[in-house]
Amino acid sequence: MASAASNRVSTRLAIRLIPIFILCAFVVATYIYVGHICVQYYIRQRRRTGFAAGMIVLYFVIFFLMLAAYLRTFVAVIRDPGLVPLINGQTAEDLNEKQPPPPRRRRRRRRGGEPEEPDAEAQQATWAPVDTSPDSPGLEAFYSKDVFVCEADGRPKWCSGCRQWKPDRAHHSSELGRCVRKMDHLCPWVGGMVSETSFNFFAQFTFYCALYCSITLALTGYTVSQQSRERPTPDGWVVAGLVLSAFFLLFSGGMALTSLRYILTNMTNIDMFSRSRISYLAVRVPLDAPPSQSYPTVTYPLQQPPVPPQPLGVVGTPPPPPPANPGESILNNGTSVLAAADRDVRARRKFAILRVEARENPWDLGPRRNWTSVMGRSPWEWLLPIRHSPCCDHDSMTSDYPTRNVLDGIKKRHNFAQLELMEPSQPKGHDAV
Repeated sequence: MASAASNRVSTRLAIRLIPIFILCAFVVATYIYVGHICVQYYIRQRRRTGFAAGMIVLYFVIFFLMLAAYLRTFVAVIRDPGLVPLINGQTAEDLNEKQPPPPRRRRRRRRGGEPEEPDAEAQQATWAPVDTSPDSPGLEAFYSKDVFVCEADGRPKWCSGCRQWKPDRAHHSSELGRCVRKMDHLCPWVGGMVSETSFNFFAQFTFYCALYCSITLALTGYTVSQQSRERPTPDGWVVAGLVLSAFFLLFSGGMALTSLRYILTNMTNIDMFSRSRISYLAVRVPLDAPPSQSYPTVTYPLQQPPVPPQPLGVVGTPPPPPPANPGESILNNGTSVLAAADRDVRARRKFAILRVEARENPWDLGPRRNWTSVMGRSPWEWLLPIRHSPCCDHDSMTSDYPTRNVLDGIKKRHNFAQLELMEPSQPKGHDAV
């Protein structure tokens, strides 16, 4: 626990200091590129004013595009990191208060009166168990859709830290203490958690940063070759700019290529780490669908557990009221089973539990649709940090995220062709992402 706490403190410190380091690096690079190389060397010494002016204009165009994408990413990760809202009136302070205190380590004394050392065994932190109640808060948000991620028993995934059900593609962040939608990674370069609300801005920042470093690397390399003909040793500032631009290009270029890969495959950094795991999808089928040996099914709302009979003759325990209709029973809270059953029948939905094999990505829509779901539908959204990704819209009643190509293959593997829904539940806006 102590090492985990120290790691969090060091991570938060790095998140606060690295943006300042990046700002200082940009200031130094601007001085080297504009002031020292373009103005002092090419304009004053070489008298190449047109060439220097063109390089300065190109520099600041790329610089301001990179700066805008960086600030947009920074604001997004600070103000809207994609946290899953808490239900039951919970707040972040409530979760922190419910967290168990750090476990005490028992100490033992060595033989011969030597100093004590901590015992290797420590108490494990307790986690909130899965809410098995059929009326668990938030459960209806899942079975009201046609497709959702589930466990092998058909229930959604449970978050012990937030003490509620996890939406599709949401993961719990130990740094933030909350579940984050489409969480990618904690990036100290942009000062926070990169998720669905900031990944498109982050991709734009890494692209413009790689382009910025490429321009500075090209100009400093060209200047070094020019100065090598004029003097025995090149200018130290130019060499520093060459090394600095090459260093940042190595990282920004790698991040830009990785971001492009994730966009075209509709993956995240977390998804890549969990590709080897088997997962399950609950896919809606008609209520009268016959049983199948290819998959199990689950029907929502879940059935209430049987009510144990009330013991007779217990003092102070009044018997339940007699049922108004034959065959009707009364729950402990006085609710009529027939009334509850009538309500549940109207909301009943049946789901097939389909197994998703390792390395299958049900969210893969193809390169073009994957791109538009993250980067937007217009070229202006691709180039400028204008608005959040279309995948941040979760109003569709089909699923939290569009599914198509791989899910069709999963259905065929489970002999699912004859069980398509009768009504067209996929809205055009969701399908056209």
